[in-house]
Amino acid sequence: MRRRPAEYRRPARRRLIDWIWCLLGIFLLAGLMLFVVHHFHQVQSQPSVREKTPVNEQVHHESNLNLTQELLSSSSYARQLSDQMTLAKAYIVISKEHGNLKLAWELSSQIRNCQRLLSQAAIKGEPITREESDPVITRLAQLLYKAQDSHYDISTTIVTLKSHTNALEERAKAAIAQAAEFGHIASESMPKGLHCLGVRLTEEWYGNSEIKRHVEEQRNSPRLVDNNLYHFCVFSDNVLATAVVVNSTVSNADHPQQLVFHIVTDRVNYPAMAAWFMLNDFKGCTVEVRSIDEFSWLNASYSPILKRISDTKTREYYFSSGSTDQGGESKFHNPKHISLLNHLRFYIPQIVPNLEKVVFLDDDVVVQKDLTPLFSVELHGNVIGAVETCLEAYHRYYKYLNFSHPLISSKFDPQSCGWAFGVNVFDLIAWKKNDVTARYHYWEEQNAEQTLWRTGTLPVGLMAFYGLVEPLDRRWHVLGLGFDMEIDDRLIESAAVLHYSGSMKPWLKLAITRYKNRWAGYMNFTHQYVGECLMH
Repeated sequence: MRRRPAEYRRPARRRLIDWIWCLLGIFLLAGLMLFVVHHFHQVQSQPSVREKTPVNEQVHHESNLNLTQELLSSSSYARQLSDQMTLAKAYIVISKEHGNLKLAWELSSQIRNCQRLLSQAAIKGEPITREESDPVITRLAQLLYKAQDSHYDISTTIVTLKSHTNALEERAKAAIAQAAEFGHIASESMPKGLHCLGVRLTEEWYGNSEIKRHVEEQRNSPRLVDNNLYHFCVFSDNVLATAVVVNSTVSNADHPQQLVFHIVTDRVNYPAMAAWFMLNDFKGCTVEVRSIDEFSWLNASYSPILKRISDTKTREYYFSSGSTDQGGESKFHNPKHISLLNHLRFYIPQIVPNLEKVVFLDDDVVVQKDLTPLFSVELHGNVIGAVETCLEAYHRYYKYLNFSHPLISSKFDPQSCGWAFGVNVFDLIAWKKNDVTARYHYWEEQNAEQTLWRTGTLPVGLMAFYGLVEPLDRRWHVLGLGFDMEIDDRLIESAAVLHYSGSMKPWLKLAITRYKNRWAGYMNFTHQYVGECLMH
């Protein structure tokens, strides 16, 4: 196509440029008109703003009331109302104490009026005027005068209330002490069902000659002196508790036929204990039951504890009915602290003279795992293996012994870690080599006046075995199920032995329910006598 001449294109370009300049001019004109209009309105409204500003500032200034300063000012009505309210509240308590409920109600009503005036002043931002406060102040002053005229002396009433408070505190302390005493009595008494079981088993012993014959045959068993077997010692007068210890141990053992139990009890409970272990089978393990009276070597000339038991003063201390009322210290007067069965643990080499290693179990434990690995624990020449308790609430040596006594302070370190009886491995060869029983006798003789420690077997055990203890893994022995309600469930599950140390034993009604089933699970409820005596 042939191109048009240039003169035909230029006029079109000029028309487009003219339109653009025209539009720009229109926009500039419109902007100038808007600016003029906006400036005119701004100038016109400025005087009215200036006129209103002082009013607003005045309102803002008046609403900025400081109520705290009003209450602190000695001349303000708010301060007078506040002071009267404080006094009226005191008289309300006093009038109620004296049974004047009408006056207490009138004072409360006027206090509410005072509070209403103060809250209104805070909301309005204006101080309380005389006209507003006069009726309330006058009426409240009349009521306060009436209260004073009724001989409601504040200082006298405060003394009276304080005496009432002291009396209530004394009653609370007495109730706590009484509850502790009742709990102590309950923990040491024999439950009716347990007594019934002992009586029925004793009748069985005297009425069944076969039981006696089997017991005599058991005495001559070579298994009782076989050091290739696993030997356990239990010293108790509680048939049911001992039965649970033995049953739980054999139930969790890999080879129960290799277990041998040496049980020692007192003369009264021997028939029942012997009858129970002859009438029941414990998976083929061997159980020997002996009476403490069989040990002719255990006499007052040999044992300091027996000498103390025969002493009149000691018997009065532990067995007198008045000894339990001395400042709530009945736990120190518990006769079980001088029970010969509790002290038998210091005579194990004499009780089983042919054995080399034994495991001692208290009668308030329940076993959850196989205990035969305990016999393989290396004691490194020490006499006893025990779980240390210095990380728990059982403390260190200074908590058990009197370190103000020079004999104690010169022999022992007060920061030495304590340990626990209840699950212990004894190397009887090392025991005899270190003559631990003689050390026990020495400290018992030195404590004849109870100046070295108060009572119990653990303090003298800490002294007799001092420097001869091998720490065991904590999981072998978990304590406190007789008093501590918050033991970690994971620790309980991992424990080989659970120890119901404390007053809430599992065979008592006051036992901690959370732990009781672990113990009751090893009771033989199918036995006739258990069903008759305990199932109710």
